[in-house]
Amino acid sequence: MKIAFCGKGGVGKSTIAALLCRALRERGLSVLAIDADPSPHLGRLLGFREEEKLVPLAEMRELLAERAQKSGPYYTLNPRIEDLPEKFMLVRDGLRLMVLGAIREAGGGCACPEQTVLRRLLSHLVLQAQEAVVVDMEAGVEHFGRATVVPMDFILVVVQPYRGSLETAKQILRLATELKLSNVLIVGNTMRTPEDEALVREGLGTTPVISFPEDPEVAAAERAGRSLLEIEGPAMEAARRLTQFLLSQGDL
Repeated sequence: MKIAFCGKGGVGKSTIAALLCRALRERGLSVLAIDADPSPHLGRLLGFREEEKLVPLAEMRELLAERAQKSGPYYTLNPRIEDLPEKFMLVRDGLRLMVLGAIREAGGGCACPEQTVLRRLLSHLVLQAQEAVVVDMEAGVEHFGRATVVPMDFILVVVQPYRGSLETAKQILRLATELKLSNVLIVGNTMRTPEDEALVREGLGTTPVISFPEDPEVAAAERAGRSLLEIEGPAMEAARRLTQFLLSQGDL
């Protein structure tokens, strides 16, 4: 089962992705967690410490340039990446973590050769994985333009009950339709009232498959720097219900 989380920045993608990793592990599944966000937080939320070399591959610019065989304006479109998971994967208790990050240049530019290496590595990880895969994608819609999400079994679009979040979700749903992607599901986050649920339903024309409530346990863990693998509370219960729903959707 391969799951990608996307949505507007700040809606809680990484939080829900981490909770889902835990819920999948509770069901006895091995899990590969991939952080492909330019500002990666998934490793910290999963309890991996900074001293465990949580350096995003996107920051290893010399390595990426070498793999892209970058020489002036020329570079390979088929860089060698097969050995990178063994060198940079972190492993703990049936959970594997790969921190890719994403490259963003000052002024909005993109370092295309290095980004090519990261995109190919992401595709390799997803397609070769023998376990459940949870990918925390970069915020926004750019990865739909690159069709990075195509190999996924589920694309979970995380939304919060405010207009900016809903506008980004609308763009994602439109692009997913153009790519003929199925199993694109809305997941609500920090839903406080029935009015919040109604706003999402009316704004997107669909009901979230599940809504995560506002949970003080999550906020307290964030403030204390604790792993979300240690908490209990309504958000964790929602993650377990989400896991049950995804597992019930056929033999994936």
